[in-house]
Amino acid sequence: MRGSIISALSALSALSALSCREKARPPQEFSGSTAFAYIQSQVAFGSRVPGSPAHEKMGNWLDSLLHARADTLLVQSWNHVTGKGDTLRLRNFLARFSPGAEKRLLFLAHWDSRPVSDSPTSRDSSHAVMGANDGGSGVALLLGLADVLKRTPSTVGVDLLFVDGEDYGDFTKSPNDVLIGSRYYGAHQAPGPKPLYAVLFDLIADKDLQIYQEGNSLVGAPEVVELVWDTAKDLGYAGYFIASPRHTLIDDHLELQKAGIRAIDVVDFDYPAWHTQYDTIDKVSASSLQVVGDVAVELIRREGRD
Repeated sequence: MRGSIISALSALSALSALSCREKARPPQEFSGSTAFAYIQSQVAFGSRVPGSPAHEKMGNWLDSLLHARADTLLVQSWNHVTGKGDTLRLRNFLARFSPGAEKRLLFLAHWDSRPVSDSPTSRDSSHAVMGANDGGSGVALLLGLADVLKRTPSTVGVDLLFVDGEDYGDFTKSPNDVLIGSRYYGAHQAPGPKPLYAVLFDLIADKDLQIYQEGNSLVGAPEVVELVWDTAKDLGYAGYFIASPRHTLIDDHLELQKAGIRAIDVVDFDYPAWHTQYDTIDKVSASSLQVVGDVAVELIRREGRD
């Protein structure tokens, strides 16, 4: 009898271990704490408004970091004349990993911050937005991915695109003065095959992280939305990536969709500090960056396994 019980317990233990192995998450390659430090570095420059010294310093910082991490770095520089006649010196940075691979993914974020705090909830629109979350979090995520890919290269090609001039003008009154960098990239894409899909990361470090499916993403690339949210669910993050629509947004992914790229927006738009002077470092979280970073890494590794 004792032997039978021991055998049964051993069998149950083996089944339990197998079950744990089957449900185990992939090794955690992304560092949320390192990504958080990248936000701290950005806000230390001040508001990264095009035309400002902080914007110039931030661009040079990105150039230096990406040169040290990417296999190839493509810098797009151009002058944009606004509707008011101001000339802005803008730069996109495209960090390429495994640039010769035919199978490619594109991840992007904007690196500028907004010149005015014009949210309906803002008490004083004269302040520039610090952009810890709006701009800072997406950049931090991409830099964290660059660290991962530098340490452990991917068999699939990955392009990390840092676009400029997303948040400069009025989205209603001066549409040519927003989404400037993504529009420029859409007209001047990197040589080689188009990416399988593109994911825009914006406002993804909110301490209260709730990422709903965005409306224009569901219209323009529903299969990519499904892939990203299924990946999050597989990692146990369904409580953060909520599989239902809430907001429909004008964002950089639309300019890529117009250029023939299957692009979606991963964004937590329920962020009270959006477009206010209160979008500061105390509103963002390393743990939220960890969640989104894990999903992004798994998207890359999944394509490499297929």
